[in-house]
Amino acid sequence: MIALISFLLVVLISIIIVRIGTVALEMTGLSRDVAAFQAQSAFSGTGFTTSESEYVVSHPIRRKIIRILIFLGSAGITSAIATLVLTFIGKSAEEVKQNFIILLSGLLILYFFVRSKWIDKMMRKVIRKLLNRFFPSLKIYDYNQLLGISRGYSIGQIKVRKSSWLANKTLRELQLDKEGVLVLGIYRKVGEKEVYLGAPSGDTKILPGDLVVLYGPEDVILNLSKRVKGIRGKIEHEEAVEKAKIRAMQEEMELKGE
Repeated sequence: MIALISFLLVVLISIIIVRIGTVALEMTGLSRDVAAFQAQSAFSGTGFTTSESEYVVSHPIRRKIIRILIFLGSAGITSAIATLVLTFIGKSAEEVKQNFIILLSGLLILYFFVRSKWIDKMMRKVIRKLLNRFFPSLKIYDYNQLLGISRGYSIGQIKVRKSSWLANKTLRELQLDKEGVLVLGIYRKVGEKEVYLGAPSGDTKILPGDLVVLYGPEDVILNLSKRVKGIRGKIEHEEAVEKAKIRAMQEEMELKGE
């Protein structure tokens, strides 16, 4: 009976550890589904190779969380198997039957414990509060992931030359948003100082010598850096606008799961 209770306690503790690991990974910027999957994979030692796994190994805090889960998981699973074996070894048929019924009942209770949305909500609230208090460094967001850097999008800088298609035009005239590009800011030399214009408006004119910070599809930003003024630049802009429309349609279809 003691071995059986020990086994159920190990399972319960394992569930709580995975739940803590999930919340901790969420606090570093992972989505709930991805965090839960990575925590369960690490604790069970399954080691699934997914694109999200790259975010884990490249992030120092997430890497520490995963390492702890792997360590605790290897010890917890071994203990669970050992105690489960002891539950049935050397027992009479009647005791085995009784232990099996108790085991099944305990696992059912744990199953409803895991599936309960109310318990999950309460546990997440308590875990997040405790982690915020004792591990404030967890709440660090991975902006590479948030901005979709690994999904074809990028942040780039363009040094505007006199011959550049961007030079001496306002953002409203350039219509970069139609190409799927956002201007995040502009570094400009004013006298001896360098001034930063954050989130510039449509009336902001880009001048030769400006360093423009852009966000958008990586290939579009690369082509934009090479684009020169004149008819050819206008044609390239129109082609980029058409490509942006196609890309937007494809992304919308992906969101709908088509």
